[in-house]
Amino acid sequence: MTAKPTNPQSVDGQSPLLRIGEVSSQSGLSIKTIRFYCDEGLIVESVRSEGGYRLFDQQVFDDLSLIKTLKVLDAPLNQIRSLLQSRRSGFCHCNDLKNSLVRKVTSLEDQIQTLAQMRSSLQDLLNRWQDCGGIKQNTTG
Repeated sequence: MTAKPTNPQSVDGQSPLLRIGEVSSQSGLSIKTIRFYCDEGLIVESVRSEGGYRLFDQQVFDDLSLIKTLKVLDAPLNQIRSLLQSRRSGFCHCNDLKNSLVRKVTSLEDQIQTLAQMRSSLQDLLNRWQDCGGIKQNTTG
């Protein structure tokens, strides 16, 4: 029985395949998260080793990067899965993604404006603050 190399060549024979732990350490995501993404069909292992380990090629990092971006947009998993599958099949959904980004930017601008108004109101309240003249408590502990 011959042992498999620890870093077998990728399916295309160019770059070594990576075990899930290596993907985890290079991506900054936990092994549990990567397994979840696999189970949900967001990322796809290239092959399984003889020992049953999931092996990934370098493409997994592009997929994980897109997943992170889409999660910031609060995209649901089914939309993320659909975009990734479309990208893998060669169909472009750039306009969908661009429109999602535009909506997120608009939402963030609205939130920033609301927070700035709240800050201004609170600062105004502090500037007009008058002590009530009562006994002061030491709140610094």
